[in-house]
Amino acid sequence: MEQIQFQVTPEQAKDETYLRERIAKELGVYSDTFKFRWKRRSIDARKRQIKINCSFDVFEMDEEIPSPASFFPKDVQEGKPIAIIGAGPAGLFAGLRALELGLKPIIFERGKDVRSRRRDLATLNKEGIVNPESNYCFGEGGAGTYSDGKLYTRSKKRGDIKKALEWFVEFGATEEILIDAHPHIGTNKLPQIIVGMREKIIEFGGEVRFGSKLTDLIIKDNRVAGVEINNETTYEFDHVILATGHSARDIYTLLHNKGIQINAKPFALGVRIEHPQEQIDKIQYHGRLNDDFLPPASYSLVTQVDGRGVYSFCMCPGGIVAPCATEQEEVVTNGWSPSKRNNPYSNSGIVVAVYPDDFEGHESNPLVCLEFQKMVERTCWEAAGKTQHVPAQRMKDFVDKKVSKTLPKSSYQPGLKSIDLNTILPPMIADRLRVAFGDFGRKMKGYLTNDAILHAPESRTSSPVQIPRGKDFQHPEIEGLYPCAEGAGFAGGIISAGIDGMKCVDAIHDLRTEK
Repeated sequence: MEQIQFQVTPEQAKDETYLRERIAKELGVYSDTFKFRWKRRSIDARKRQIKINCSFDVFEMDEEIPSPASFFPKDVQEGKPIAIIGAGPAGLFAGLRALELGLKPIIFERGKDVRSRRRDLATLNKEGIVNPESNYCFGEGGAGTYSDGKLYTRSKKRGDIKKALEWFVEFGATEEILIDAHPHIGTNKLPQIIVGMREKIIEFGGEVRFGSKLTDLIIKDNRVAGVEINNETTYEFDHVILATGHSARDIYTLLHNKGIQINAKPFALGVRIEHPQEQIDKIQYHGRLNDDFLPPASYSLVTQVDGRGVYSFCMCPGGIVAPCATEQEEVVTNGWSPSKRNNPYSNSGIVVAVYPDDFEGHESNPLVCLEFQKMVERTCWEAAGKTQHVPAQRMKDFVDKKVSKTLPKSSYQPGLKSIDLNTILPPMIADRLRVAFGDFGRKMKGYLTNDAILHAPESRTSSPVQIPRGKDFQHPEIEGLYPCAEGAGFAGGIISAGIDGMKCVDAIHDLRTEK
């Protein structure tokens, strides 16, 4: 096998005959003497002439093309169980990894199965009613299932990214996610993949229990002894993986009240901005619109304002802005895209870094950033008339501190409320956003426009609390407790969370093997 790289136009990248002839020319061989497959693909749109960066694996005609590494589960019906709290990507990947290592995973999920969640999301979008146990954040598959399915991660040192992506292919994702620089499955495709993972866990002897909320940890002599579920049933476990996600605020309160160490953690907060997708395409593709040869354009922006980072987060081309509250008396926004990314709008979080030392008492109060997050979400809920309508403002009006007399169409289904966001966002956030938007407008000509609309707040970028752990992945005070992924402050996004879940199971297996 050989590897080869070169650049082509978007049109050439879709022309297999051209690619074969180009590879033959680059290698100095005849075009009928080899077979090839894509290894990596990315867009270079820095110049007016847009290019596709191509990387291929090239094989001799009689050489076997290796398939992606498969998933190798064991029957664990008689295995020693481990408790996994949460069926998001961390919990599910922990469950799958447990099957490979011969451990029996028992997954407790407070929410509903992935299909049943849809009814609660429909009620939230159409009627503005929040089910605190079944919403965009809680339920099978976690926050990623119905809020996009982006698989890109910058955390190259976290673990085996290739294996995590191959597992998604194993359960039904297209092999394109192994090729694209920014892989994406799409909210319409992820649910079936999640179901396949759950069914595999059950098939090989694991268990997945829905409507099962962790209400207490049983601790004896500074060691995990079990879990209490739904305030009524206690189960004995000596290893518990806490994979509850960044919005399970009751878990932080539970740990804090039990005197178990948690720490205030930096996070970010701001707004979710929505542009017409055509506008972003024109900016990023130098006037060219996306077509059969280019996908809807994305962007990544970052600047510094008064010593604080302001940046884009979870950018969703061809996407939808969604209501992601987990309690009735708060407003929260996020974004997602279907697999084709074919909606007429582009959205992204634009957020400001927030640190514990921004607040008095942070040394003694590990919940100080969480309390700030909750305050902003409740303020926005009250400003929107105590509904799931979202406070909204045209982008340039926000910069100019003017209430928008009219609002453009938005993908946010519950509805909009025209408000000067400068009056409801904390000055430390609003002041920096105004400056940042001016900077972004200079970097992307046409970005700063009243055709774009701001939705407030974008507040669930990451956990504002960290549950500490040592090198062995266990909590430093509680043996057998494994804080995991986003809810513990150690991962961000589907892939890094999944990898973290696998590594927690590896740590449990290694410990048991040593004993």
